[in-house]
Amino acid sequence: MKTIQLMFDHLNWANQRILETLQHSEVEGQQVRLFSHILNAERVWVTRLRGMDSSQLPIWSDSDIAACAKLSKQNEEEFKSFLSEIKDSELDYFITYFNSKGVEFKKSIRDILSQVILHGHYHRGQINSLFRAEGIEPVMIDYIIFAR
Repeated sequence: MKTIQLMFDHLNWANQRILETLQHSEVEGQQVRLFSHILNAERVWVTRLRGMDSSQLPIWSDSDIAACAKLSKQNEEEFKSFLSEIKDSELDYFITYFNSKGVEFKKSIRDILSQVILHGHYHRGQINSLFRAEGIEPVMIDYIIFAR
């Protein structure tokens, strides 16, 4: 559980660094859309982990940076709460959920939490590539930087 908690601490730190760069740059478009997607997916997964219906939640949307800031904070609070409530022994419990196409799946809490961590990491890398292409210094979001 300690490692998963550290990974979520890193996720929140990395999201905040990306958000700050978006807020202080004149970038719009694909970077914001990708960041919004990360946050929307986090919202979907925490909703599923809570046993609630996520079918009406967007995966992709055209949010602005202010909406991203709000959703980022909400997700951070929701995951902190969820992680504080579960025990190591519960990580292998299965959650039944429906994807955006209505297909039913069963996955362990451990797998879902790993998905959230890795999904965001992948897309933050894409955002950094777009920053570089526009002459903006990529955001240092490596775990080791966080751990220092």
